Amino acid sequence: MSRVRLLALTALAAILLTMPGVGQTPPATKKTQRFTPKLEPVAETRLLMEGMVHPNFQALEKTLKGNDIDKESWTFARGQSLLIAEAGNLLMLRPPNNAGQDSWMKDAMELRTSATELARVVSTQNRLQSRTSLVLLSNTCNNCHQTFRVPASIKPFDFTEEKKP
Repeated sequence: MSRVRLLALTALAAILLTMPGVGQTPPATKKTQRFTPKLEPVAETRLLMEGMVHPNFQALEKTLKGNDIDKESWTFARGQSLLIAEAGNLLMLRPPNNAGQDSWMKDAMELRTSATELARVVSTQNRLQSRTSLVLLSNTCNNCHQTFRVPASIKPFDFTEEKKP
């Protein structure tokens, strides 16, 4: 009797699977199609720099100038580094519509890479290496500013001020 049941169930399954629409993926409809949003810039590049990148850079510099940095400050500094890295992504949404587009994308990717590396170094809580990484990030910023003739120069850590008694 069990062989008969098994044969009957197998036959029923075969019939059901061959029926139109059963066991098959339904065709995509408007309801089942995945929505893909169009990425588009909202803020001006200058606003990203003045409102996001520069304040986070200045705060990182202030934190890393200190000798005794607590755990919470290290965590916050890592977040500030990652916000600068995200600004690199946002810059890639707004390349110029001219021959400078390739340089723009290269520089924006370099900003993202340098700031991500800074976040990695900051997470080790090594003050000297973090400071060095912040200087490297400033070089990345300045290289882009020179390429696009932006009259801004990033100068972290006034070393002459630190040498005063």
